[in-house]
Amino acid sequence: MRRAPLLLLTGFLLLVQLSPPAGTAPPPRVIEVFDATPLLKFDAQKLEERRAFWDQLHALSALQGLVNRDAPRLYVFLVGQGGRIDHYWLDLLRKRGQWLHESAVRERHDLIELVKRHRDVIKGVVVWDERVPATALVASTVAGVEDLLPVRFDPSPGSLYDRLVQQSSGPRLPVKLRLLKDDGSPMFTGERTGSAKCDATLWAVDRYLKTGRCDPTLLAYYPDAWWLEGKAKAAPVNTLLSNHDYYIARRGFFFDLGPWDDEAPNDDPRQKPGTDAGTLRAMLGAAHAAAKGRPIHVGGFTPWDQKYTNFTGGKHEGVPTEWRYADILSCFGAFMDADAPGLHAMANASVFSHAPLADRYPQRNLPTEATLRGRGYLEADGKVVAHQYAAFYVGDYDAAAWLYQRMPEIWDDPARGEIPLGWAFNPSLARRFPVGLIHARATATPNDFFIAGDSGYGYLNPGHLVPPRRWSNLPSDLAAWERLCAEGYRRWDLRITGFVIDGDGPAMSSEVRSAYARFSKSGVVGQKLPPKSLADGVPFLRMGPDLANPVEGVRQVADSFPTDQPGPQFGIFRTILWSPTSHKQLIDAVRKVRPDIVFVDPYTLFELLRRDLATKR
Repeated sequence: MRRAPLLLLTGFLLLVQLSPPAGTAPPPRVIEVFDATPLLKFDAQKLEERRAFWDQLHALSALQGLVNRDAPRLYVFLVGQGGRIDHYWLDLLRKRGQWLHESAVRERHDLIELVKRHRDVIKGVVVWDERVPATALVASTVAGVEDLLPVRFDPSPGSLYDRLVQQSSGPRLPVKLRLLKDDGSPMFTGERTGSAKCDATLWAVDRYLKTGRCDPTLLAYYPDAWWLEGKAKAAPVNTLLSNHDYYIARRGFFFDLGPWDDEAPNDDPRQKPGTDAGTLRAMLGAAHAAAKGRPIHVGGFTPWDQKYTNFTGGKHEGVPTEWRYADILSCFGAFMDADAPGLHAMANASVFSHAPLADRYPQRNLPTEATLRGRGYLEADGKVVAHQYAAFYVGDYDAAAWLYQRMPEIWDDPARGEIPLGWAFNPSLARRFPVGLIHARATATPNDFFIAGDSGYGYLNPGHLVPPRRWSNLPSDLAAWERLCAEGYRRWDLRITGFVIDGDGPAMSSEVRSAYARFSKSGVVGQKLPPKSLADGVPFLRMGPDLANPVEGVRQVADSFPTDQPGPQFGIFRTILWSPTSHKQLIDAVRKVRPDIVFVDPYTLFELLRRDLATKR
């Protein structure tokens, strides 16, 4: 299970070249900035204060998505103490010569006035029903498709509904859609599935996914409004309402469903076990049919901090729950942009998504035969010198939110550049957070190397891309996945897939391995693989152990290289949110006990492995 504390921001700001290439639209003349951090200051023990917080942040995030749909106009401070993460990235983008340097900043302080300012992009409101928390997510879907603000139905004086819809001094937004009946009774009662939650989701599937009114290739898995009941103890920012802006801007489809067939979820305990999971599969089936062969991007992650695991009273642990979810997604050609609990809040993706991208970002430090010889890794006859070669998979960056929150500290670490590191940034992150990827490329040292994270363009189980596909019985989606990965690898000059997560899915077949060999031309790391092998001339290597910390990691690395095994050995080790300083501490400690272990970059590791395997065929 992924866990990460929020750490203090350290280091200094580095410049990033974000000058737009020729032919792109100019940056906006004005960026409006809204400080949402005061919304976090409330008594979470009081229902009315929880409601007020949810209502305002939900509406603000939807407004941001609508306002930023065609250009970056509205920026929000929310994530990190005092919004420090959001401040970091805006400060960087406004440095001289950068993308937003010439954009003036205008502070806004009142949500109602902000709505009035942008009345031209708002057609009205969609009203949702607190008694059926899933309708909050249905409202987010509707908001993106029909240009509406999602508002909880509450006509009492002073509520957000009152201020936006009823008060004469407000914008008097018309109610365009009600997710409850005119007499105030629930619209969704469980008549269809036995679950009001699942009925609401399937109503949205029928109305928006199957009809193509929303983007069937863009789904958003974020917690619904069950948090309002006070049973979920997640921090207010981890309601993840701030993550909605991008998906609303791009007309995505929102959902919150558990993946298990053998128990009812804790947010809907009266449903028949498996109703959530069946609804999840029905939704994905509808998306797959509407996508017409295109891969499906799914933002978010199993909300194990609130639902669906033994962490919150269920019987399944976090990793099996993640793997079951990945198992199901993969059978429908869907991959994750995995905003996993711990670092899962993100703001302003609807702004960052407009950052101008170059056609290609070449890596200029990849090893050649000359550099391998110069470093003493090749014999005169071309054979690999019999060292123990180790490299790092520096993760986990398969989620835009994780990169957004941790990059300021980890990338600015003063030890970066002293040792070779393989940064595993998934190409899919360029959709919501291209700014982070561009910043990394512009400020990389010769010891910073870039590889794809799990499992290529994004996180899925590749073995489930081809029949038999347990949860869908669909024909193969492998060709579409290969095309998507090939384009992402081309743009970012990625030649190694750093970690294929097979989870509970089948191992990669020869057909799947051949597809990976075509777009991941320097190498592939996986779980369910032989220790080392070649497929179509490309080296495949089994992932070594996840390193716990720099102290325990010494033993883990040393134990991976038996001293009685002749010839060169090769190992790659996964770290999760380690700083360059922590990697350097580990290397220094390993060298004291095992000076025969040589730490190299992933491209050197795989080129040496390829040569070694080729000589032994």
